[in-house]
Amino acid sequence: MAKTKLYKPQQTSSTPKGFLLYIFLVPLFISVILSLIQTNIWAFVWNGIAFLMFFITLKLSQKGFEQEKEYLLSTLTKAPEIPYKSISALMLGLSTFFTAWIAGNEPFVISIFLGVISFVGYFLYYGFDPKGDKLDNIGDISAEFVLETIAEAKGKLSKISEDREKIKDKKLIDALDISIKKAQLILDTIQQDPKDIRVARKFLIVYIDGIAKVTNSYVSMDESDIDDTTKEKLLGLMYDLDIKFDKELDRLKQNNLFDLDVNIDVLKEQIKN
Repeated sequence: MAKTKLYKPQQTSSTPKGFLLYIFLVPLFISVILSLIQTNIWAFVWNGIAFLMFFITLKLSQKGFEQEKEYLLSTLTKAPEIPYKSISALMLGLSTFFTAWIAGNEPFVISIFLGVISFVGYFLYYGFDPKGDKLDNIGDISAEFVLETIAEAKGKLSKISEDREKIKDKKLIDALDISIKKAQLILDTIQQDPKDIRVARKFLIVYIDGIAKVTNSYVSMDESDIDDTTKEKLLGLMYDLDIKFDKELDRLKQNNLFDLDVNIDVLKEQIKN
């Protein structure tokens, strides 16, 4: 017997996730327009409510898909607190029942059946919300400490990226792109081996926070008012930070190599014994 295939968010596709949910909106939208043209007030109200319910279902599903994608791409994270996909499945069932029974005047039993089928079908096609925290390889370090540090650094990087979009100076943009890329690489490396978080925290918070403050000050001014000397000083600062980033990456790599050597030596001793 063939197994039902669940939705796999890691697969790439040109079709937006939740595309099938848009199909529910099309006939309802047409019904709303027709009932308005025909001045059928009750039909307009019921169809309008049904359309709104499906629209809310779609929006909740999109939140669930985004949440799931972030969970799957993260090597270190907690399971989502709000089960948006489960809420969406329930909303889809209720929306289908309401549309069939109230807006479509279908028998109660058939409406219930359609609602249940929609509810179950959502899980069969889109799958369930992620469950279980991905907090392996932390050792004696607090998971909360690791996640808070990474979240803080990511938040600052996001703010830097926002400010970067407002900058017109090409040299500064290129320097920021390099710094953002290397800072993200450091974050990814730490997520792979969280025990480095204690020594890397100061680097992550101090240096990334420094860039965020500088870029924020820069975009808060009219760029035409910033003289060339100030821009050169800023570029020099970015190049210095670039060197710091490279040193931090090398330190993290060397630390991982040291751990590998230790593990190999331990394994050799175990084999001998």
